[in-house]
Amino acid sequence: MGKEAAKTGPLAHRPDNSAFMQQRLPAWSPMLTTSTVLPFMYCMAVLCLVVGVSLLITVQGTQEMKLDYTEAGTCNNCFQSLKNVSNAGKSCSCRVVFTLEHEFKGDVFFYYGLQNFHQNLRKYMDSRDDAQMVGRKQNLKNPSSYCEPYIRDEKDVPIAPCGAVANSMFNDSFALQYQGQPGDPINTVPLYRKGIAWYTDENVKFRNPPKNKSQTLAQVFEGTTSPPYWQKPVYLLDPLDATNNGFINEDLIVWMREAAFPNFKKLYGVLVRTQEPFTNGLPAGNYSIDIVYNFPVQYFKGRKQVVLSTVTWFGGQNRFLPIAYLVTSGLVFIIAIFLTVIWWKFGKDAKNMNE
Repeated sequence: MGKEAAKTGPLAHRPDNSAFMQQRLPAWSPMLTTSTVLPFMYCMAVLCLVVGVSLLITVQGTQEMKLDYTEAGTCNNCFQSLKNVSNAGKSCSCRVVFTLEHEFKGDVFFYYGLQNFHQNLRKYMDSRDDAQMVGRKQNLKNPSSYCEPYIRDEKDVPIAPCGAVANSMFNDSFALQYQGQPGDPINTVPLYRKGIAWYTDENVKFRNPPKNKSQTLAQVFEGTTSPPYWQKPVYLLDPLDATNNGFINEDLIVWMREAAFPNFKKLYGVLVRTQEPFTNGLPAGNYSIDIVYNFPVQYFKGRKQVVLSTVTWFGGQNRFLPIAYLVTSGLVFIIAIFLTVIWWKFGKDAKNMNE
């Protein structure tokens, strides 16, 4: 009766009489003293300083060239033309000339960059259908409601790929040319356009809908339409490579991985170092970029760039992390000095602490 009463009486909610429930397990509580805290803080300051300086030296070993082509060269004509809404969707070609003062040694990566383009807005990021992009047939013609208003066109034809992210895909294209000195022959700089997307994205998150051996990709996407701002259907994104079309197009995959900040760059291609004069990298000299200028930026007061950069084991020329380590080192060192002064003045003699 006693045990039954304990289950239903006032002691019903008492914790079990175990070491864990009664908090009788052995525990270790550090004793924070000046002999442990101050050496630890000085060591942390030195460690952060060493890491910060090492990363900064590594970053300084990279080379980078940024070229704003929004209104540069003959691209100004395209910029002005796209201000007219009636010219939206029309292709425009232009050329920008620049000079590399120093050789870019090693692997060189070609990026395009956008400024003031906010890919991190919540409604924008949600405006996509990942089930459609992974190749599910039922989602191909029945996209998710998250894609609104880019889910169906005016004729009620489903859009593939649907959503605001895909609809705003960057669609400028570039051809880089090299001429060492005036009068020298012009060489087209070979860019490798495959392998620019993350492995998990290319092989897991983005797949084309299944098809029969006799079917073409155009037949698979039959009954769908491209996003309103696209100039090509999804199955013809890369007319030179049939294996790089549909949802597995790498330019599309790179764009669909949204950037965290309004100013960002995305990989466009990598220098192919198999032929002269590019076996050691990009030589110094005169260059030109032939640009198919499609992407309008004046509506959101943005800018467009091309970025040429070398990389190290740490990545490209990004000084944020080295500076963060150096700032942390300085702050920890200042706090350590302050605590040392306090201890020297009040804690060195135990009597001072009682006064």
